[in-house]
Amino acid sequence: MAKITGDRPFLPVNIAVLTVSDSRTLETDKSGQTLVERIAAAGHTVAARRIVKDDIAAIVAVLKQWIADPAIDAVIATGGTGVTGRDITPEAFAQVVEKEIPGFGELFRMLSYQKIATSTIQSRATAGVAGGTYLFAVPGSPGACKDAWDDILVHQLDSRHKPCNFVELMPRLKEHLS
Repeated sequence: MAKITGDRPFLPVNIAVLTVSDSRTLETDKSGQTLVERIAAAGHTVAARRIVKDDIAAIVAVLKQWIADPAIDAVIATGGTGVTGRDITPEAFAQVVEKEIPGFGELFRMLSYQKIATSTIQSRATAGVAGGTYLFAVPGSPGACKDAWDDILVHQLDSRHKPCNFVELMPRLKEHLS
């Protein structure tokens, strides 16, 4: 059974929050704020926060900047994961991701099914790794951000989580670059 144990030290992770929206501001971005609050409450560092329009080039530019920044270990993007014409976050992620983490989207949808039933198929939540940085994309609702953090990321971004977690793999994410 997976659990948090005391035999490993807690290692804070530097996490950037990216909100993809044509209409939100820092004052109205409830989804981004939900993530910021949960990241801080878990003992991690909010390394950066931005809002960008639903534009592939703009999203890719921010992702590349953060991937290149050694002070950022992970990025959580919220918004733009649906199926409408303006939802292009997964396409932007595809331009930078080196390795996909398909289980993240699968698990997110499985957990989401318990709350919103078949409506979960409208989510294209995704994740991957690029340049040694974890990248996660979740839907733009505060509830989806809460679910992704509380049910998946708070555990996988905790170095004490057993049997395994993303944090313990961080030193090895750039092995292919050496």
